[in-house]
Amino acid sequence: MPTTRSVRAALTFPVGRTHRLLKQGKYGRIGNTAPVYLAAVLEYLVAEIWELAGNSTRSSHRSRVLPRFVALAIRSDAELNELFKDVTIASGGVLPGMVSK
Repeated sequence: MPTTRSVRAALTFPVGRTHRLLKQGKYGRIGNTAPVYLAAVLEYLVAEIWELAGNSTRSSHRSRVLPRFVALAIRSDAELNELFKDVTIASGGVLPGMVSK
C-alpha cells in the first residue's frame, strides 16, 4: 500500500496538493522537497494562530473560536501582525483601546 508524502513527513497538510498548486502557479521548476517544506510552514502557522486564538477565546470565557478572536490573536503577536499587516479579517473588529483618527 503506497504511503502519501504527508504521512511520510508526519504532516497534516496535504503535500501532494501543495505540489500540484505550486506547479499550476508556474513558479518555475519545483523540486520534491519544496512542497513538503511549504506544507510544514503552513501547518506551523495555522497551529500558532489556532493556539493564540484559543487562548484569546478562553480568556473571554467563550467556547467557540470566532473571527474576532483570530483577529485579536494575530494583532497581539508582533511577528504575526507583521506578516498579516495588509490582511483584513471579516468580522474581526479592531484591537481594544485603538483610537481612530
